Amino acid sequence: MAWLLRDGQVLASLDVASGFWARSRGLVGRRNCDGAMLLRHTKGVHSVGMRFAMDVAFLDRDLVVIAVRRLRRYSIAWPRWRARNVLEAEAGAFERWELKPGDQLEIKE
Repeated sequence: MAWLLRDGQVLASLDVASGFWARSRGLVGRRNCDGAMLLRHTKGVHSVGMRFAMDVAFLDRDLVVIAVRRLRRYSIAWPRWRARNVLEAEAGAFERWELKPGDQLEIKE
């Protein structure tokens, strides 16, 4: 298990999906998400098959937030050109964390 941090402060527990199948599945099939999931080497996501709405953050290769958006169930978040990673969390999490474009994130294992 890893941790998602901003400025040394823990935001949430973090699952990291690096492999093809893990990235393809993401949060699909889960009833909820207490922490967050980082999809490595991903530029866009969808919420087809999701049981809940989610917050999505597009991150560059250095884990700097490029854009954030709320994704309703059965929606598509089109790829972002500069994105290299996508962070997913249950809807409302980014508001609680005050996550915004320009934030530098880090992963602690």
